[in-house]
Amino acid sequence: QVQLVESGGGLVQAGGSLRLSCAASGSAFSINAMGWYRQAPGKQRELVARISAGVTTNYLDSVKGRFTISRDNAKNTVYLQMNSLKPEDTAVYYCNADIRVVGRGVYNYWGQGTQVTVSS
Repeated sequence: QVQLVESGGGLVQAGGSLRLSCAASGSAFSINAMGWYRQAPGKQRELVARISAGVTTNYLDSVKGRFTISRDNAKNTVYLQMNSLKPEDTAVYYCNADIRVVGRGVYNYWGQGTQVTVSS
């Protein structure tokens, strides 16, 4: 059983920074692409940033230049550094990963979500 556990959300003033972390745990697996999505109240979930196994990245236009996604393969962890936060960044942020489970195939996993609130 593979799990994604997120941490690092919270309340911050506009212009501030937060770093989200998401660690995959379990046994007999390897991680392909990893990413962060967010969902604000009344809105659809959207892709914020994604990083491939080969560390190619892509970002939502509204966060380019402010957010940085990175990964530590030795720790099975993906990070999202969020700078210059704006009130419109307020949402629940979800970690997502394509994980190859030995002997079973590739599955898509979600974390439980972490709240990010940016006050004006």
